[in-house]
Amino acid sequence: MPGIDQDKDFTPVGIAVLVVSDTRTLATDTSGLTLANRIEDAGHKLIERRVVTDDVATIREAVTAWIDDPDIAVIISSGGTGLTGRDVTPEAIAPLFEKTIDGFSVIFHQVSFQSVGLSTLQSRAIAGVTRGTFIFCLPGSNGAVRDGWDKVISPQLDSRHGPCNLIEIMPRLQEV
Repeated sequence: MPGIDQDKDFTPVGIAVLVVSDTRTLATDTSGLTLANRIEDAGHKLIERRVVTDDVATIREAVTAWIDDPDIAVIISSGGTGLTGRDVTPEAIAPLFEKTIDGFSVIFHQVSFQSVGLSTLQSRAIAGVTRGTFIFCLPGSNGAVRDGWDKVISPQLDSRHGPCNLIEIMPRLQEV
C-alpha cells in the first residue's frame, strides 16, 4: 500500500532553497521561508537559503555551486517559472539536467489544479537530476510552494515512503 511505513528509518538529506525574484530579499521572502520551515519540520537539513535576481547566469551560478557541494542532495527553487519576460528559471536550470523528471511537472500540475484550477497552466515547474543532485523548480507563490512540498516533493524525499522514493535511489544516481 502506498504511503509511509513507520517501521522504516527516516533518512534526512541536505537541502538548499533558492528564491528567484527581482523584488524579494531574505527579509521579505515568504515562499522560501515557508519551504525552509517545512524542510526542517520534515527532519531534513536546510543547508542554505538564498535569494537571487531573475537572471540566467546568476541562477545558474548559485545552482552549480550547490550541485558541487557534497552536503547538498536536493535543490529547490521558488519563483521565475511563469511566462513573463523576467521568468527565466527553467531556461537557467533545465540545461544543467542530465535527466529530466518528467513526472514531477505532471503531478505538480495535477496537485496545483486542485488549488488554483486552470491557472496552473501558467507555471513551468520542472525537475531533474544533475551529478547526483535532485533539482526541483517551483512557482514563487506560497500556495505553490506548499502544494509542491507537501504533496509532491516531501513524500518522495521520505525514505519511509513506499512503494518507492527518491532517497533509496540516491546512491545509484551516478552509476555508469
